[in-house]
Amino acid sequence: MHTADKHPIIAIATASGRGAVGIVRISGRNLRAWAQQWLGQELKARHAHYLPFPDATGRAIDQGLALFFPAPHSYTGEDVLELQAHGGPIVLQMLVARAMETASAQQDNTAANTQAWLPNLRLAEPGEFTRRAFLNDKLDLAQAEAVADLIDASTESAARSASLSLSGAFSEAIHTLRDGFTHLRMLVEATLDFPEEDIDFLEAANARGQLADLRAQLTTIGQRARQGALLRDGMHIVIAGQPNAGKSSLLNALAGAELAIVTPIAGTTRDKVEQTIQIEGVPLHIIDTAGLRETDDVVEQIGVQRAWEAVDKANVVLFLHDSAQANNSAYQAGDAAILAQLQARLPGHVPVVDVWNKSDLTGTDVAAVAAAEGAALHISAKTGQGLDALRQQLLQLAGHETVTEDIFTARARHLQALAEVDEHLGNAEAHIDSPAPALDLLAEELRLAQLALNRITGEFSADDLLGVIFSSFCIGK
Repeated sequence: MHTADKHPIIAIATASGRGAVGIVRISGRNLRAWAQQWLGQELKARHAHYLPFPDATGRAIDQGLALFFPAPHSYTGEDVLELQAHGGPIVLQMLVARAMETASAQQDNTAANTQAWLPNLRLAEPGEFTRRAFLNDKLDLAQAEAVADLIDASTESAARSASLSLSGAFSEAIHTLRDGFTHLRMLVEATLDFPEEDIDFLEAANARGQLADLRAQLTTIGQRARQGALLRDGMHIVIAGQPNAGKSSLLNALAGAELAIVTPIAGTTRDKVEQTIQIEGVPLHIIDTAGLRETDDVVEQIGVQRAWEAVDKANVVLFLHDSAQANNSAYQAGDAAILAQLQARLPGHVPVVDVWNKSDLTGTDVAAVAAAEGAALHISAKTGQGLDALRQQLLQLAGHETVTEDIFTARARHLQALAEVDEHLGNAEAHIDSPAPALDLLAEELRLAQLALNRITGEFSADDLLGVIFSSFCIGK
């Protein structure tokens, strides 16, 4: 721990502005004597004391509750003092100033006037209380990040997902997987250490079966984490299709604003247009793209290339079809070619939703078609028909209506780490399945997979990574 991390810290822990109650939080070592001298009363552990908070003259700045949590049974693992006062910003600032004033007062060396003081008390940095909880093993890194996600949650589903991770469910799943790696590594490395033993390791230890089980666990964890990331960060939804299918009209309809130019001329959109909307609190990043087709127009070619680049980064692709062209064989061939490319480019977990637009031109009864075809989506971006059903399907894909007890809140770095683990497991399977398995390479792939897992919970994390993570927290947390 750095020297600065050992200094006591103080912050206003409640949101800025006026409120009924405001909290000043202090964390450090050996706070009890200093707190009792300042407040003039012995503080019992985890007991709410109603008392005045005195200024330098002994007059009360305010009256409220003081709660003392001795180490290690506190949020940060250090001594923690919380002062609950009235929530006026001036009152709270006066309490912080007085605390720092008493903390920095020099000791009087006479026995009769020895005063408790708190050297180096300073204002806390964003997220520093939670960082200390992590450094003092009160939370692992995934749980610490879930604290911020719970505070920032914009929907009930996102809050439940963050709460699940904060309880340690995500970390427990990671630890279970890591233990499986440890066991398999132990068997592999033991065989490397004792090559003279005439043991067919791969068969006797069922290494293939163990590795397959680990990869199945990883797939389940990855699915739950990806769903949680969508709830936290929102989905990137790309509207793709042939020119003049109504992609820009659909963007405008979903956004409720004229964001993209709409004309009857095919190829009007030459670049991608992005807009973030919210449906029932879930953020959705909608991206309108240029029509996908072969063209000699250089500018349009660039637009098509950017459209495919957007597709490659999508969480969901809305494949928009022109209902008025349903009987046009050339148009259907174009759609088939686009679908083939989508299937070739997208990972299996990225859904492609077929949406048939322009039902107002074909006279399609959207409700009747939906009842008959079930999952088929027929809409009119012009009249708004079918858009509610589309919105609900997008919410479902984002996990908004899913039973969230099984969804972890997750961040991009978690997903990246899980992807690295999957890559190393794939390499490990290739080594096992080779005619002459290289056990040293197998052991190395398992080691690298375990290191990637450890980054999620923070067993091995660089200080600069911790700085980035905790800097996004609010002050006082």
